[in-house]
Amino acid sequence: MLTTVVGSYPVITGCPESIAEKIKASLGRFDPFEAALDLAVTDQVQAGIDVISDGQVRGSMLEIFAQTIPGMGLDGKKPVIEGKIIPSPYSIGAADLKRALKTAGKLSPAFRKEEGLFHDHTFRDGFKGVKGIITGPTTLALSSLIKDFYNKENREEIIIDLAWALKKEAEYLENAGAALIQVDEPFLSTGMADIKTARKALEIIRRNLSIPIAMHVCGDLTGIWEELLQFKVDILDCEFAGQPKNQQILENTELNGKKLGLGCIDSKTDEIESNKQIAQILEKGVEVFGEENIIADPDCGMRLRSREAAYSKLEVMVETVKWLS
Repeated sequence: MLTTVVGSYPVITGCPESIAEKIKASLGRFDPFEAALDLAVTDQVQAGIDVISDGQVRGSMLEIFAQTIPGMGLDGKKPVIEGKIIPSPYSIGAADLKRALKTAGKLSPAFRKEEGLFHDHTFRDGFKGVKGIITGPTTLALSSLIKDFYNKENREEIIIDLAWALKKEAEYLENAGAALIQVDEPFLSTGMADIKTARKALEIIRRNLSIPIAMHVCGDLTGIWEELLQFKVDILDCEFAGQPKNQQILENTELNGKKLGLGCIDSKTDEIESNKQIAQILEKGVEVFGEENIIADPDCGMRLRSREAAYSKLEVMVETVKWLS
């Protein structure tokens, strides 16, 4: 059973220490987020996570994309749409993904494999890699204030334009060495989203990718589970620890050829789960779908947790998976 993370990690920025770093700082070229990224990657690798992230250290899942996609911007920290949305001429996250691969490779030779990609869309035991993460077009559109260009009453055009912009980012991330692309769509569980449009948008993003695509949806899924199964994704990643009612879904369903990212750690609290608590969730998934179809991970991102809690949660999750295997 593989282990992964949903994405974000506690952000602990660095200060210039070496002479070279101090010179960079004096020139305005020192990047304090590089230290945060390296720390996030180091913790994930040392905890034993198979498919890690870069920690999404540069801002919230909305900020990172709204401040970079042409046609979008920020009003304070609120994403806004100011004009026609088009693909960015440069990648939002490729440089950080490459740094994550480099940092992970220094810690573990398994992350250095040049061909460490799921090109055949299979999921091998012992695989190591870094996932590329994209905030989904539906979530971005429904989170944004529309200032100009688009009809405020109909967000379908915005979602589709965002899908084309994010498709380009997915290609950048694949070329940078991403093991898979994860699209985060928490708004699908809110009742605000048009599921048909969201599905159409995701199909645009995944078009012509040679690596698998995952979709992460948190919240109460009991009312939309069957609709989520219709999305053309390789991995459907969901929240099951902090949303116990979602475990009802596992009792009578099929995955339609997908793998299930089984959220088995509550990312809303610093309380560390026991091996037994994690095992109860994972065993239920394994019993229904088979160990080969389950990927263990936290419910959601861990940005709001303390570093100590985040690391301990990942460590006990990996320990439990090894015990079950």
